[in-house]
This record gives sequence, structure tokens and C-alpha cells, in this order.
Amino acid sequence: MAHEGKKVKVHYRGTLTDGTQFDSSYDRGEPLEFTVGAGMMIAGFDEAVADMAVGEKRTVTLAPEKAYGTRQDELVVSFPKEQVPNMAQLKVGDTIYLRSPLGAPVPAKVISTGERLVADANHELAGKTLVFEIELLEVGDES
Repeated sequence: MAHEGKKVKVHYRGTLTDGTQFDSSYDRGEPLEFTVGAGMMIAGFDEAVADMAVGEKRTVTLAPEKAYGTRQDELVVSFPKEQVPNMAQLKVGDTIYLRSPLGAPVPAKVISTGERLVADANHELAGKTLVFEIELLEVGDES
């Protein structure tokens, strides 16, 4: 990996396999800057950029395992409404924060309310094949 440990700047567009765009640095008008191989990016994106030449444009298709992982049923959790503060204010689609076993906040989307609150802590792109158009703009020094 030629750029391992180096800061890079890229522009990218991320889509699902049906062409639905989920993110774009072009739309924000600001390139993404990260250190290659530092774990800042999903694995497949990092790997794609690692050997690109400045000015090169590349399209990569990433299986879930190289992106946000597969969906995990155990990350869909349910709680009796009596255990949920502010249950009356929550609605489907809201984001709540659960706690990991180590106490870190974990975002989860509310998928149903009623007698129980059901929330999904899977990343919204988990289980999906992603397509990235990447343009390497700059390679800097090692971080």
C-alpha cells in the first residue's frame, strides 16, 4: 500500500447498486481528508485509495464485509415502554443512544413504539453493497 500512513485528500460519490446516492463530497464542495490505513475509513475505501495515483479516478464496488458489515439481528433491541424515558415523545425514525457494554454511546433508530420500544443499532448501510467513485486529489506526508 503505497500511501499507507499518509494523509490524502479525495473527492467521492457513494451510491447503492441501484444508483441511489447516499453521500458525496462533491455536493458538499469540500474534499475528504484522512490518513490511509489508520482505520478512519471503511476497509474497502481505504484499500481502494492506497495505491491510486494523484489525479486518478476509480470506481469501486464494496461488498458489505468491506463496507459497513452485514446486518446483525442481535443489534435490534427491544425494551418495555416503562423502561424508556420520554417514551411518549419518541417516534419511528428517531435516533436514540444506547450504551455499549463499555459504556460508549451507540446510535440506534427507533423502528417501532407501543408496548415496547424496538430500536436498530445496525449502521443504516449495513448489509448493503456500496459503489464509490473516488478521485485522489492530493497525497501529503506521513502522519
